[in-house]
Amino acid sequence: MRFFLSSKIHNAVVTEANLSYVGSITIDKELMEKAGLNIGEKVLVVSNTSGARLDTYVIEGRRGSKIICMNGAAAHLIKKDEQIIIMGFELATEPILPNIIVLNSENEILDFKNIEKHSS
Repeated sequence: MRFFLSSKIHNAVVTEANLSYVGSITIDKELMEKAGLNIGEKVLVVSNTSGARLDTYVIEGRRGSKIICMNGAAAHLIKKDEQIIIMGFELATEPILPNIIVLNSENEILDFKNIEKHSS
């Protein structure tokens, strides 16, 4: 068994950084669904701006809000207005085809690739 990339939100912009929260990353529910991420799922977050990398878990933000919020201690490493990549992984015996969404600077979806698009 190996870990394979299963979900990716590319070029998201952090809209908030909340030190007071106990931890995690808040993601707009619509973006979560498109990428195939679930509440409580472990994700790797990488900042294109600072180079910071961290593991955390997903909490659901209001649908259509475009929110990407770093919560708790993670807000010290990745701050508001940074551009990030959010990646989820799946343990499997064979490679899988990930769901990938690419966002613009307003966290609107520019491109979406899912298993069906990859296999056509």
